[in-house]
Amino acid sequence: MPRKLLLPYKSVFSHFRAPRGLHDSLAMNAARSGYRVFSANSTAACTELAKRITERLGAELGKSVVYQETNGETRVEIKESVRGQDIFIIQTIPRDVNTAVMELLIMAYALKTSCARNIIGVIPYFPYSKQSKMRKRGSIVCKLLASMLAKAGLTHIITMDLHQKEIQGFFSFPVDNLRASPFLLQYIQEEIPDYRNAVIVAKSPDAAKRAQSYAERLRLGLAVIHGEAQCTEQDMDDGRHSPPMVKNATVHPGLELPLMMAKEKPPITVVGDVGGRIAIIVDDIIDDVESFVAAAEILKERGAYKIFVMATHGLLSADAPRLIEESSIDEV
Repeated sequence: MPRKLLLPYKSVFSHFRAPRGLHDSLAMNAARSGYRVFSANSTAACTELAKRITERLGAELGKSVVYQETNGETRVEIKESVRGQDIFIIQTIPRDVNTAVMELLIMAYALKTSCARNIIGVIPYFPYSKQSKMRKRGSIVCKLLASMLAKAGLTHIITMDLHQKEIQGFFSFPVDNLRASPFLLQYIQEEIPDYRNAVIVAKSPDAAKRAQSYAERLRLGLAVIHGEAQCTEQDMDDGRHSPPMVKNATVHPGLELPLMMAKEKPPITVVGDVGGRIAIIVDDIIDDVESFVAAAEILKERGAYKIFVMATHGLLSADAPRLIEESSIDEV
């Protein structure tokens, strides 16, 4: 794959000093009693991460078997005693999110029924974190998942860059939300030539707070992209522009309701100067990349001569890698 798309896990974990929260938790538990580290699935990414962590700690990976039966059910077998011990479950989230969630739930429950004292989930990317707010007649799925993890037996979670900090309030047990920003800030300073001529970009107002944090630490300017591409008349009927403008409604006599105006975002604009600068778009998740590609096009039009995208979780669903390669983005 061309250099445009960089997956930073390998470079980050090549000089991985276990994040402070994870290292302190493990050291504290090791001093107090025995602890074990288990891998919750057999994917290459999860196995590699679990091996690197145990190598740094000088510990052995716990013996367990996790597999899918022919009917699709998940089966977990713990191959050693965990009675009275503190157990850390390493679980990355591959493409099949729901299978990974079930693996974590079933392993936690198996360890709970095997009389483990504490069960700590190490989940770098917490799934369903984008579904942490009520959307019309939907549900807050992230809260449901938090309740399921507690019911399965987890007593603590260590994760990284939650989509919203408020997600920690969904849990009935402690959550350590670690930061990837030190690695990314270091990368900007060491790997981007002339980064002093850069500007940190938020691709939407929602991402402005995160971008502001990067800009302040690097002593750089800040730009925010606001609005969206204008839709066609056909798109007006898809239900996004609600509530409908209803003028005649049956109400209490003498009570006149104001006219409900539909929401409409303005055309895309860039608040801040990016002309002749390096644009660095920062976010927590890269999944569907259309918004990043559109932002890059706008930044190019406004005079940015190089565009980087930096994020913690590279989900890159569907044909995201191809879209990135064909876009104006220079490096992810």
